Amino acid sequence: MTRRTPPRPLNVEELFPEIAPLGREAVRLHPRAGEPTCRDSSVGGPLRWPAREPWPECPEHPGSPMIPVVQIYRSDLPGLVPFPDGCDLLQLPWCPRRHDGQWVVPLVRWRSAAAVGQVRQPPPVPAEAGYGKVPRPCVVYPELVTEYPSWDLPQELWDALEARFEQVEQETGWDYQYHLSTAPGIKLGGYPGWCQDPRWPACPDCGALMDHLLTVESTEESDSRQAWTPVEDRDGRIEGPGLRLGDLGGVYLFECRACPGRPFTHRFDS
Repeated sequence: MTRRTPPRPLNVEELFPEIAPLGREAVRLHPRAGEPTCRDSSVGGPLRWPAREPWPECPEHPGSPMIPVVQIYRSDLPGLVPFPDGCDLLQLPWCPRRHDGQWVVPLVRWRSAAAVGQVRQPPPVPAEAGYGKVPRPCVVYPELVTEYPSWDLPQELWDALEARFEQVEQETGWDYQYHLSTAPGIKLGGYPGWCQDPRWPACPDCGALMDHLLTVESTEESDSRQAWTPVEDRDGRIEGPGLRLGDLGGVYLFECRACPGRPFTHRFDS
């Protein structure tokens, strides 16, 4: 079964043509409870991790293993996602234990699936894993959508459009930020699903603003009007990975695609 996001209830580019140039493609993963293998794209499923490589451990809790969170094969993605040369597999494990000032500590790993060889079996989940930090194993249904900036809308545009946003909401009941701009859930590319003011990181090597790679949010059930709920899920409860990050917030991964090794970092909010 596929997952199809319904069309936006209003045409953003007709109502707010100033925003049209800021549209970005994102790939919603739509994770749903299942039994993925290491050869599948997944959320919370087993990673295709080489047996010759040590299993990743938390840098803040030596000896404490990370857990699988996201694995994506390039062949499963619609549209253009900029994988590094020679790589067709993206893996994101993180440490689910408590950390000072942050919910999780993630790791981004790019690799060639064909070069993995024998696969390492993961260690048990740490007993100290925090509530809502270990995703339920899920298969994914990647879907390409177009997003527009919400919290990332430049202040001058926000000032110019705020009255029109309010008028449209009064006339139609549809709110630009919640119903028309950024898709909730777990996604590649597009705009981060900020819950608060944006905190875009700069690359520690070159100083340029980093690119948004991946958003991992607690849920994709964003509001009672189901503006972003896939057509196939309108009549039932979504059984996703069961994450709870802060007060239903998210973790946002960023990378610098201009620097060797593609350095990465993350932000989180609630």
